[in-house]
Amino acid sequence: MSTRRIGPASLTRLLGAWRGERTGPAYRQLADGLRLLILDGRLPLEVVLPGERELAQALEVSRTTVTAALGRLRDDGFLDRRQGAGARTRLPAGPGERGVTPLVAGAAAEGMIDMASAAPPAVEVMHQAYAAALSALPAHLPEHGYAPLGLTVLRETIAARYARRGLPTSPDQIMVTNGALHALALMLRLTCGPGDRVVIDHPTYPHAIDAIQRASLRPLPVGLPGASWDVDGVAAALRQSGPRLAYFIADFHNPTGRWMGPEARAAIVEAALGARTTVIFDETLLDLWLDGPIQPYAFEEPDVGLVRLGSTGKSFWGGLRLGWIRADVQTIQALSLRRSSLDLGTPVLEQLAAVHLLTHEDAPLDTRRALLRGQRDHLLGLVRQALPDWKVASPPGGLSLWAELPAPVSTAMAATSERFGVRLAAGPRFGVDGAFERFLRLPYTQAPEVLTEVVGRLAQAYARLQPGQVSARSQMGAVV
Repeated sequence: MSTRRIGPASLTRLLGAWRGERTGPAYRQLADGLRLLILDGRLPLEVVLPGERELAQALEVSRTTVTAALGRLRDDGFLDRRQGAGARTRLPAGPGERGVTPLVAGAAAEGMIDMASAAPPAVEVMHQAYAAALSALPAHLPEHGYAPLGLTVLRETIAARYARRGLPTSPDQIMVTNGALHALALMLRLTCGPGDRVVIDHPTYPHAIDAIQRASLRPLPVGLPGASWDVDGVAAALRQSGPRLAYFIADFHNPTGRWMGPEARAAIVEAALGARTTVIFDETLLDLWLDGPIQPYAFEEPDVGLVRLGSTGKSFWGGLRLGWIRADVQTIQALSLRRSSLDLGTPVLEQLAAVHLLTHEDAPLDTRRALLRGQRDHLLGLVRQALPDWKVASPPGGLSLWAELPAPVSTAMAATSERFGVRLAAGPRFGVDGAFERFLRLPYTQAPEVLTEVVGRLAQAYARLQPGQVSARSQMGAVV
């Protein structure tokens, strides 16, 4: 397997204005900039940096400056120098375990507000959907009830939904699953074997990382830049590592809320086809645009090699536990054969309820988007007022803010917040190898009055934490 490397031009682009934002000697500013990229996960671990001479030329500094900066990072444990192999990124304590806070917990303790889970309650018409499903159920009772691909009526409904949104689809291209995570697990089982690599955007959905690792696969993270996706970084990872699968949340990304434009999608799919890698776009949050409808199907799609995962969990209700896979017919047939060793299909009643919801989706989705839009703006204003040194951008959709803290204290902040009655998922929960200690996910799925209480408690916890006194090195040891 070839070694992952980053070119001088790509590294220079990631560093940005590294000299203008810091004080002190140039070598120290450069070391600080590289250290921040590693801590934030934008520069993945086990990546070989450019040689000193070519990096000095790209940055337009002396080689002495680069040598001193890399030496400082090696002394601090952020680089591993191997004879003849170049400087390789790492963390001081070595690759550690990610935060283990479960995103979905049982009943919260009295007075505890759960902000670890980004999941809204059911839409108001959920009971009506189940009532309609019960009315339709008698027609299916004479059958055995097992349908590995899903009920025909639901597959037709999902296919028609894609067609309305600009992507012609036949029912034979659809498999109904028990949620999008189940769909991902099926794809991992079909396409990968133990030890294979899976490219992911970084940060990403924690349970997707869990699924990849528990299948004995290796997640290959490509960090997200300031905006959009690192298309060159994805292409390099595909070219250098030969992964079997690449997984992206292109629509209102969890946890950042950003959206991938059609040009980036097309470029990533083209690079993946060249590397013979299957691309998965997880569309779980596709319906939750907040700043205007966005058309995700705006480039020419390949016949094979691109798979889409859908779900009703965030759009309607997580308790419905229903999702789907859209792929070419051959892939769907192969999935059906593999699925029988795991389960024999999705419950019929839930499928009938989903038919009703997807057939009458406009009003409940409009209501959901309006509610989330107000809650997003409310939380954004509260954080900017009560925690002004936290950087928060307004995402165009999704369910959460991705807050950047001024110091790597995310794990400590999550622990401290519990004492103030707020349960959080620390930033490292959304990455691999201890990244994202300077970030927290803040869902806006709670009512405005609850969000007001949450931010008040977070401000108290942050003041108690005294982040200026916590060093990056001490916090690296706190990631468990």
